[in-house]
Amino acid sequence: MSYLLPLPVLIPLVAAGLALALARFPHVQRIVTLTALTSVLGVAIALLVLVNDGPMAVDIGGWAAPVGIALVADRLSALLLVVSVSVTLGVLLYSLAQGNADGDEGAPVAIYHPTYLILSAGVSNAFLTGDLFNLYVGFEILLVSSFVLITLGGSRERVRAGTVYIVVSILSSILFLAAIALVYAATGTVNLAQLSQRLGDIDPGTQLVLQLMLLVAFGIKAAIFPLHAWLPDSYPTAPAPVTAVFAGLLTKVGVYAIIRTQTLLFPDGRADDVLMVLALLTMVIGILGAVAQQDIKRLLSFTLVSHIGYMVWGVATSTEAGLSAAIFYVVHHITVQTALFLVAGLIERRGGTTSLAKLGSLARVAPLLAVLYFVPAMNLAGIPPMSGFLGKVGLIEAGAQRGGALDWTLVGAALVTSLLTLYAVTKAWNQAFWQEAPEPLPDTSTPRSMVGPTAVLVAMSLAFTVVAGPLFDYTARAARDLRAQTPYVSTVLPDGMRGSGQSSDLTEEAERNGDSGQISEEQETREEVP
Repeated sequence: MSYLLPLPVLIPLVAAGLALALARFPHVQRIVTLTALTSVLGVAIALLVLVNDGPMAVDIGGWAAPVGIALVADRLSALLLVVSVSVTLGVLLYSLAQGNADGDEGAPVAIYHPTYLILSAGVSNAFLTGDLFNLYVGFEILLVSSFVLITLGGSRERVRAGTVYIVVSILSSILFLAAIALVYAATGTVNLAQLSQRLGDIDPGTQLVLQLMLLVAFGIKAAIFPLHAWLPDSYPTAPAPVTAVFAGLLTKVGVYAIIRTQTLLFPDGRADDVLMVLALLTMVIGILGAVAQQDIKRLLSFTLVSHIGYMVWGVATSTEAGLSAAIFYVVHHITVQTALFLVAGLIERRGGTTSLAKLGSLARVAPLLAVLYFVPAMNLAGIPPMSGFLGKVGLIEAGAQRGGALDWTLVGAALVTSLLTLYAVTKAWNQAFWQEAPEPLPDTSTPRSMVGPTAVLVAMSLAFTVVAGPLFDYTARAARDLRAQTPYVSTVLPDGMRGSGQSSDLTEEAERNGDSGQISEEQETREEVP
């Protein structure tokens, strides 16, 4: 079944070309985009089921790893693939409804749909690649497509924000490319599985430099303090669907890259203290920025930055419990943050603005909209028993188990950040929904076709609360596989190229504990894509 692996990348790319060719037939173009993403979701769900028996890999073009490029699906990548495609499909439905309501003003269909599909292909490629340079390619696909999407409509404000976004992204790409060149010079490979075995043999100082360069590049993508300033100025200016998918996915691709490289390439934890300090600063400074905002989109943008700190904290613990909680929190945050930005788009449509100083009375005139905001807002703040609360409890437990001074400092910062998040989203609720509007609101209505996809994403975020037990079991197994490394490396590399690697102790421990990620002979036989 490894022939399924290229499809999440291949289907959107082929569909993008077809959608561009059908630019004169907008209705058919929409059908192509919708069909493509629905198909990718089906493939992603199939991969999620299949990787329970162990990771899957395929060699592109018949060139065996590490010479060729490998696509790899394990529990982590399959889970994030399913969630990301689900969110992408939900936002697409929202944008289709918005286009029908507005007559596609400000969002040229001929450009939007192909670019949106290319964005989806870039996200899937980043999650599935087993090659460091191909990860760079995935980031570049995201960069090109996101620049087009963020400047849709060509307004002066959007072009300015897009310029800031692309300059920062290019800087990140240059750092990433330089890091790849140095990695290849030091090890002779860019295959992630082989790097996990070779990096331990180079000079520790050189290894630390490579690690820090990759962390800086990924930190810009993930908007970690102090590399976050571009995000609150870039995201709020884009159309609501674009802002929603950016907020839900693009920073998480950076977080995924940090998780993958820290666990597979640098498992010794030498940068853990640095990551913990950055997580602390990202949490606190991000939420302080949110508290100071008087615009809903900017407020949500700062909370997005702040809650990236929770995920980085989980990675920095270098424990199975911390990694598991971090993965859980990534899944939770993708859906909650996307839903909130879609709700912000609905608020802007109904109230004519996202400025809290100009809004009010929305709970009376649009009670359903009030509910759609309140539920994910409370989830983001971590109100029991929602998934945001459960993810934070998992992270706090992981920090308490380590018990160091920095760990307890982060526990305290996490609690303060959660309380300030509650204050920020409650302030927005009070001003936008509860207080009387300073001026009469526009006499407009919100199309039900736009409310539907938003409600589905809100329900999806609540569903993670219902299935929190099985989901935590799954993320625990994913974390165990990440720390063991053996399932991933054994799936990618031929028998003769496997070495002891950096994680022999972790592998032996996982085997003693009955690691569920053992690879069968059938799984080790990888099918090749011609």
